[in-house]
Amino acid sequence: MVKTVDQDQSTQSQSGDLRQGSRPRVVVVGAGFAGLAAIEVLRDAPVELVVVDRHNFTTFQPLLYQVATAGLNAGDVAYPLRTVLRRARHAHFIQGTLAEVDAKRRFIGLEDGRIVDYDYLILGIGASASFFGIPGAEERSHTIYTLDAAVDVRNHIFQRFEYAASHGVHDGVLTFVVVGGGATGVELAGAIAELAHRALYTDFTMLGPDDVKVVLIEQRGRLLEAFHEDLSEYARRELRARGVTVLLNETVESVEEGLIVLKSGREIRNGLVLWAAGIAVPPVVSKLGLPTGRGGRIMVGSDLRVVGSDRIFAVGDVALSTNRDGAPLPQLAQPALQGGEHAARQILALLAGSETEPFRYRDKGIMATIGRRAAVAELAGGVRLHGTPAWVSWLLLHVAFLLGSRNKASVLMNWSWHYLSWGKGPRVILGG
Repeated sequence: MVKTVDQDQSTQSQSGDLRQGSRPRVVVVGAGFAGLAAIEVLRDAPVELVVVDRHNFTTFQPLLYQVATAGLNAGDVAYPLRTVLRRARHAHFIQGTLAEVDAKRRFIGLEDGRIVDYDYLILGIGASASFFGIPGAEERSHTIYTLDAAVDVRNHIFQRFEYAASHGVHDGVLTFVVVGGGATGVELAGAIAELAHRALYTDFTMLGPDDVKVVLIEQRGRLLEAFHEDLSEYARRELRARGVTVLLNETVESVEEGLIVLKSGREIRNGLVLWAAGIAVPPVVSKLGLPTGRGGRIMVGSDLRVVGSDRIFAVGDVALSTNRDGAPLPQLAQPALQGGEHAARQILALLAGSETEPFRYRDKGIMATIGRRAAVAELAGGVRLHGTPAWVSWLLLHVAFLLGSRNKASVLMNWSWHYLSWGKGPRVILGG
């Protein structure tokens, strides 16, 4: 199944003898929302399922900001992939990082030299941060697209508090700048503002509320541009009520050590810059030899097969799929979930000798939380919620989508504890 071979030789002849019987092999690369949706469809199908991911767990990305701000523990949002596959008789997990795709000979190569051959391939390798070529942004700011990154951000936040408690507040050490006014940026800014006040209330009583500043920078004229204007304005008001300074129509010129410079000429000294301004495809995509379009995303046909490839599907953030109007689908959880499921079903159709069907995205709505009892939701059919109803809906939806009963119970317990014991919670620096 997995082997290092001379790539001048036939991949299938070298690895075919390692297959389980004569079942066709479907390889799923990436176990995010798209990959998990595909796995669910293929779990009991008459195929040999191989899942490849650089981690041996899947991460519930929408709640990473809560890990970064100590609302949840890292284990609450991670679930073992081998447990996901445990009920499937003909499934394997391979921990590794994608390095190449050979569409002609039908194999993928991993960074460590291993190869995995396939009959059908689903690429759902997610996305990374986009820094738009801004000087210093990548080197001097932090993102939360992985579990390790979220824990790292949490460490940095509390390191700043500990430094200020020991050495005093100067040079913006307790100024936290969030770049990007989309859902991730709004959720981060609101959570940091609330965390700061909880920490000051219980752990850092030598510091005052005026010592901590949270600044949210958005280059457009309003926050949460994907939402209705009324909900965007509600989010702005709620953030300001929590002490967040919201700067609209501002663009970052450069990120320097302890200083962020805006194109307006404004300079903000800070202790930490958090980047939530946009996402890009992983760098490896440009090396795969597959056709790419806008934003470097892999071009796919109506059935989500990669253009020019009969046996490769691309789904989720990495795929340039479109809606009925021809506009690119947003790089969000719902398009990934629906795309992963669709790709898996098309593979089963092809194996059964049937034609594929075009992908039809169903917009089920979007949500974002701002803080305690404050959220916004825009649901299918034009239903708009804000405040406590939206917040409760957000909580219930996210718990429902978590994998594993233990994770669901742990998240519910943590959220209930934080709600009932406002101001208390674990605020430790991990990893030295």
